[in-house]
Amino acid sequence: MKLIILAGGGGTRLFPLSRTCMPKQFLKLGDSDSLLTQTVKRFLPLLKPSDIVVVTNKEYTHHVKTELAACGASSAHILLEPVARNTAPAIALAARFCQDELGAAADEVLFITPADHIIHPVDIFIKNVRQAVELAAQDKVVTLGIKPDKPETGYGYIQAGESLGTAYQVDSFREKPDKETAEQYLAAGNYYWNSGMFAFTTGRIMEEFREHAPEIYQLMSAPLGEVINTFDTMPSISIDYAVAEKSLRVVMEPLTAYWNDIGSWDAIYDVLAKDHSGNALQGDCLPIDCSNTLMLGRNRLIAGLGLEDVLVVETDDVIVVAKRGESQKVKDVVAELKARGRREVDEHTTMYRPWGSYTVLGEGTGYKMKKIMVTPGQQLSLQLHYHRSEHWIVIGGTAKVTIGEQEQMVHVNESVYIPPSTKHRLENPGRIPLEIIEVQNGSYLEEDDIVRFDDVYGRA
Repeated sequence: MKLIILAGGGGTRLFPLSRTCMPKQFLKLGDSDSLLTQTVKRFLPLLKPSDIVVVTNKEYTHHVKTELAACGASSAHILLEPVARNTAPAIALAARFCQDELGAAADEVLFITPADHIIHPVDIFIKNVRQAVELAAQDKVVTLGIKPDKPETGYGYIQAGESLGTAYQVDSFREKPDKETAEQYLAAGNYYWNSGMFAFTTGRIMEEFREHAPEIYQLMSAPLGEVINTFDTMPSISIDYAVAEKSLRVVMEPLTAYWNDIGSWDAIYDVLAKDHSGNALQGDCLPIDCSNTLMLGRNRLIAGLGLEDVLVVETDDVIVVAKRGESQKVKDVVAELKARGRREVDEHTTMYRPWGSYTVLGEGTGYKMKKIMVTPGQQLSLQLHYHRSEHWIVIGGTAKVTIGEQEQMVHVNESVYIPPSTKHRLENPGRIPLEIIEVQNGSYLEEDDIVRFDDVYGRA
């Protein structure tokens, strides 16, 4: 068995915490692991890390590497999508990779899962996965469905038909319904939420693509290198549309473990612990006469007075307030911000890089201040900026600084100045994080004013 984890999505439904630079699969909710790390750990009792393939895009490579290392799965494979093309092309690319690079035979089962679900307990989930794998080995396309406990409008539905032991023949897939239709599905008793998890053999999925998505099949039939080179010509289509809704071999295995795809702030409220008034609180929160309310803070005190059924989410640059039950509309906020060209859609004030991170502390006309953290043993690229100078003040650790042809060590409470148009590099040679305050001055301070001459991360 090979595990394919889909971790390339940009994620907008958990804005402002989830943004293009840091989508929800990398978020840590409370004191728990990130959702991607939780996903990897769920499957480690079933297979070796070397049997895991994480499909993502190049912008998230360092995030994925960090998460895999954190959960002892550094030998897992990272497969980069050249462009975003939805789940069907991503699965096709991963299947080709498993065949060409991992030696997967036609009868080997591939298990597909998104990277951003909460599922527990793990032992029950593993039992469900094993049942799905057994069915897939019988030349079936298997999907996992969840018995609904409310008329949810944020999920697609699966209509279950004839019983097949623990599983059911799938009669149809249904789009996300309105409230009235969702209530009808719940009352009918034979509709399940679509989890987005699938199992099938490499041979079966190739045959399904050949029959139902010939354009994808034609492209994925080539060697892996050619598939990558022509990936941008694949249609952008989900595996549900491309295969599952058309195939006669689809069966559904009910997932009996708890499942939540964390697709909204309402879903976050559902999974968090509550106080005696039904409030879910994280961060520095002060609820007074509040009930059934989510307060999620990061940097500032949140004081709530007389709130009921309200969602409050705070970051250092955005605050979102919504009624419970209305959080699916957050995507409309993101769409409006994108139309206005607002940077908040894509960026946090803290941005993560392969070498560490930086946080924008303040900015104005002609200046910008950042706090930069470089992890031990890492270094930024050898670079220059045409339009700005930089002052670096070390506040933690020890810096190795290159300015022009000169190298020097800079310690706590010491500083250096980098003139415009001067090659420079920052390194952390020590064993603790290096922290510096950077003050930029100049006529243009955007991140694209950079020329890289040498970079250990391949960005030069």
